[in-house]
Amino acid sequence: MSFWPPSRGAAGVRGRGIVVKQTTAVSVVYVAAVFLNVMDTTIVNVALPSVGRAFSVPSTSVNAVSISYLVSLAVFIPASGWLGDRFGGKRILLTALAVFTLGSALSGLATSLGELIAFRLLQGAGGGMLVPVGMAMMLRSFPPGERVRVFAVLSMANAVAPTVGPSLGGLLVTELSWRWVFFVNVPVGCAAIVFGALFLRNSVEQEPGRFDLLGFLLAAAGLALAMYGLSQGPDLGWTARPVLVGLLVGGALLGVLVAVELRSRAPLIDVRLFQDRLFRSGSVVMALESVAFLGVIYTVSLYLQDGRGLSPLASGLSILPQALGVMTGSQVASRLLYRRLGPRRHLVVGVVGSSLSMALLAVLSVGGPLWQVWVILYLVGFGVGQVFVATQAASFATISSAKSGRAATLFNAGRRLGGAVGIAVATTALVLVGVDTPADGAPAGDVTAYRVGFLVAAAVNLLALRAAWVVRDADAASTIPEARPRKRRARLG
Repeated sequence: MSFWPPSRGAAGVRGRGIVVKQTTAVSVVYVAAVFLNVMDTTIVNVALPSVGRAFSVPSTSVNAVSISYLVSLAVFIPASGWLGDRFGGKRILLTALAVFTLGSALSGLATSLGELIAFRLLQGAGGGMLVPVGMAMMLRSFPPGERVRVFAVLSMANAVAPTVGPSLGGLLVTELSWRWVFFVNVPVGCAAIVFGALFLRNSVEQEPGRFDLLGFLLAAAGLALAMYGLSQGPDLGWTARPVLVGLLVGGALLGVLVAVELRSRAPLIDVRLFQDRLFRSGSVVMALESVAFLGVIYTVSLYLQDGRGLSPLASGLSILPQALGVMTGSQVASRLLYRRLGPRRHLVVGVVGSSLSMALLAVLSVGGPLWQVWVILYLVGFGVGQVFVATQAASFATISSAKSGRAATLFNAGRRLGGAVGIAVATTALVLVGVDTPADGAPAGDVTAYRVGFLVAAAVNLLALRAAWVVRDADAASTIPEARPRKRRARLG
């Protein structure tokens, strides 16, 4: 059963004489927001050595530039759903974009490491609200039957952004300076703000409920500590006191959060939504796919640079076939496979296919031709595109419009934690096996560690098969688009 009303996106909003459909306006701003937010997690890493040299600080200190952003993201994600319901998606989305863009500009202008960390915290505050609020607006603008085609386009931003980040970051740092990895966000952010201000329509939920302060504090502290522990574990060691405190205390706070929110009449983090089997299954699949996907991107980047001796820019360009795979895979998924296979079989095929292609990366060696890497990465992207499209299209079919903001918050919190876990798992696997560190520009003699990293990612991804298997097509029937009628050729008399 679907709770969704007929499409509300047909009506357009006029801005300076131009009429833009609400569905188009929401899609444009959301794609920009997702791309900026996701790309920022990878593009900055390329610039960290240059930042350390500019401010004369060791690499152990400059890592705080990335960690501060991730922690700030985790703090503000929990409040995003309620804020969007209370003040309207347009207001919160554009405010979050403005904060993110301002934080980006100030980060590029920073004159010390302390300033840069502070501005990254500001940037993360905006970034934490961008995706959940934008997704809720998407869900409320498109009826279920249209979402699979919409999310095929949006999945590109989620998959292409982390792939483009390293190559674009390497190009900007090499040709300009590290400051441009932040400045690059400003024109895109400003354009999205202006476009959204002109054409987005603001809608406020009638009964958003009171703000759950206790739930916010527990969620923000728990997610922030967990994110810190996951980020620092591979560098400091999983038994280091700061890491243990972050993971144990963060996990305990999240456990208390679940108990508190289950008893609350108006929870900020509505964990009861996980009682919905379809939403729960989709969230698990997306979280595990994020673990594997980000883990593969991280591992293959190191393999290309340290294992094969490529430059950061060449390594980033060599990963682009994965993005092309996601782009074509998403289109095949939305136009053909989702409708013909149904959500359950489509998810199963996507999980198995992406897992096998990730495992196939383990056959790569030091001296093999690069085209082999490109082909396998394309297959990885093609499989991941199936999972991203099917999961986002089906997961919210039985979630009411009023609860879509809270559901989007939960869904994206799991995805964000999944990405952090993926990098942590990949790094730990490489460290445990032992990476052969070469001289500058020289290929490594042993790539066993990278092979193990790829196999670990594939194994984690395969765990999503259980959640995909229990999806029932009947629950997501409203999301299956009707076949488009074929045009008959005119007969010549």
